[in-house]
Amino acid sequence: MSKSNKNTSTSSPSDFFIPALKDRPSVAVDTIIFTVDGKDLKVLLIKRKIEPFKGMWAIPGGFVRMGETLEQAARRELFEETNVSNIYLEQLYTFGDPGRDPRAWVVTIAYFALISSERLEIKADTDAEDVDWFSMYSLPPLAFDHDKILKYALERLRNKLSYTTIGFQLLPKKFTLTELQKVYEIILNKPIDKRNFRKKILSENMLTELEETKMDGVHRPARLYQFKEA
Repeated sequence: MSKSNKNTSTSSPSDFFIPALKDRPSVAVDTIIFTVDGKDLKVLLIKRKIEPFKGMWAIPGGFVRMGETLEQAARRELFEETNVSNIYLEQLYTFGDPGRDPRAWVVTIAYFALISSERLEIKADTDAEDVDWFSMYSLPPLAFDHDKILKYALERLRNKLSYTTIGFQLLPKKFTLTELQKVYEIILNKPIDKRNFRKKILSENMLTELEETKMDGVHRPARLYQFKEA
């Protein structure tokens, strides 16, 4: 019998060999937390406890574990390094430059959130030497490519102001238009014409005008608003 008649369609396990992980990029997550504190836009950073970049400030983050979703990994790393939990996270962008980490090729998926600083009781935890808020307009030297990531996150945040209600996360449930304008000015890092701002924000149909008022400095009581549920 000719050897050519033998069944050669059966595959062995070696036919499906997957290269070792060292031959492929690792996956990490980074989580950017913004807040408005006084008249400044701030970001939460951790001081790295280990190499590389030991002692430098960085965005909270780390490697994704087996069986985790990306968001689960982002929340775990955020809690492990800053003690922050139970916040809404939005996926920002993927950064995959092969040279961004001196250890190996690491692809990171960045998440970000915008929250009130009063909601957080931050503290350095297992993977961080220290944790603190820094002005986005006066950052320390950062590890990895985190300056690039923060620059991109700030651009996204500013863009979202024009078509979402993201600003409500920094305000009480009821607020004045003056308070809302201050949040926009801090994030945009520039003054806004009061008349034009009010005309634009009211035309976008994002707010509900309330019957309530509050004192706004030494001026007459100001009308209160809240964002619509939708």
